[in-house]
This record gives sequence, C-alpha cells and structure tokens, in this order.
Amino acid sequence: MSHFSYLQAPLHFYKYQGAGNDFILIDNRNNAFNHHQPAIIASLCDRRFGIGGDGMMFLQHTEGYDFEMVYYNADGNPSSMCGNGGRCIVAFAKLLNIIKEETNFLAVDGHHYAKISETGNWVSLQMIDVENISSDGDAFVLNTGSPHYITCSSDLAGKDVFNEGRKIRYNERYSGEGININFVEDKGDHYFVRTYERGVEDETYACGTGVTAVALAMAKKKNLQGEVNTRIKVLGGDLNVRFRSDGQRFTNIFLEGPAEFVFEGTIGV
Repeated sequence: MSHFSYLQAPLHFYKYQGAGNDFILIDNRNNAFNHHQPAIIASLCDRRFGIGGDGMMFLQHTEGYDFEMVYYNADGNPSSMCGNGGRCIVAFAKLLNIIKEETNFLAVDGHHYAKISETGNWVSLQMIDVENISSDGDAFVLNTGSPHYITCSSDLAGKDVFNEGRKIRYNERYSGEGININFVEDKGDHYFVRTYERGVEDETYACGTGVTAVALAMAKKKNLQGEVNTRIKVLGGDLNVRFRSDGQRFTNIFLEGPAEFVFEGTIGV
C-alpha cells in the first residue's frame, strides 16, 4: 500500500528549484498537515514513486516574522539550514502574496533576511555569520547553517563525487552526525563546485550552504579581506556569494541565485 493512502486529505503542493536543487513546498499556515511523518515525506520526495525533490518545506505562521521555514531532507528527517531551499521559500512567499520585495523569516538556524527581484526569480538570502573554520588535513570544515567539508580538486568534471563523497561522509569522524562533502576546483574567475549531500545521500545539482562554505573557505585560504564577491558554478547553474571578511570572521554573507517555480499539483486524490 502506498504511503499516500495515509494522507488525511488531498495535499496541494508546489515545486520549486534553485540552480537544480529542487523542493516540494507546502503552504501550512493553517497547520493542516502534520509533518512529523518521516516515511510520508520520504515517499513524497521519491523521484520514481512520489513527486520528487531534494527536500520538502513547510511555510508556517510564526509571531514576529513574515513566516517560518520548516525543512526536511529527502530521507524524511528534519534538516539543518538549506540555503537554496531558503531562497525558494522566499519566492514561494512572494507567490502567496505574503511578502513583496523584502522579508524577515525564521529558519532552524535563526533569523534570515532576504530580498527578491521584481520578477520574483532571483533571491539574495542573508546567511548566518561564521567565525570558525577548522582544518581536517588539507580540507576545511565549517558550519554555514549546515556542516560542510571543503576539499580542493582537479578535473572535477570527471570525479566520482558519489563514491568519494560518501566515503568521507561515512568515515569514523563524520558518520555520527553526518556532513556535506564539497569538492571545489578553482577556475580563475569562478569556482566549480560539486556536492555530496547528507540526508539526500547522493550528489545534488546545487547546495546553497555548501557554495557559501566554499566561498568562505577559499577566502580564508587566499587570505582575502574586505568586501568579497565570489562567483560559483554548480551542475544546476550559477550562484553568487558575497560577504565581508576581516581575516577571521565572516559577516554580511549573502547567497544569491535563481529560485524558480516549476509546477503545482495535488496528490492523494
């Protein structure tokens, strides 16, 4: 029996993608959907038997903010912050006429400010400040709302990201809480990034907190200070990360890129 037969009522959903990172979004301001159901969420995110997505988000009402973002990974478990998901839910809030060009919303890692273009398909999302970047051999480890492992690579287009990323993600040091593995190649005027994402347990076309982590780690590696603007290419398109660095602390961090409506529908009917 399908998990969808257990839905208490037909579920109206929206599908968004940000540089190929795709999400199922639900307007849950009336709290009609009980999202503490990992098996159902995993089934909805399944690309063969469900709607398909790297994750699922619920837009909910909360006091003091325009809305709250509640995010689950594709495996059905609650997740840490998702940067591209954050940008997509801002576009969704604009579609629902909750916001216009600017917003302040609540996510699992706290308050976020964002600005959206008039056309509604380009979102600049402010990320949390970062003070600590540690090392693991030649790699960098940091948290940009989600934990990331950054390692430099050559010939990244031909790399077996799934198997090499999975090996690091499940090694003795990181297997407990999990970590996202980001491989980065310096292309001169931009960075090329590929990511193995925990919770999805596969390579994704983009990872917002991941490219943010890459931009900060590379700035630390090159000792870049002041206002820094970093262009990043991922499998799903182009993203931009801008921030201020004093050499140790990273502030005013913005993840920028496309957030596009794909389709909407109803499931469980």
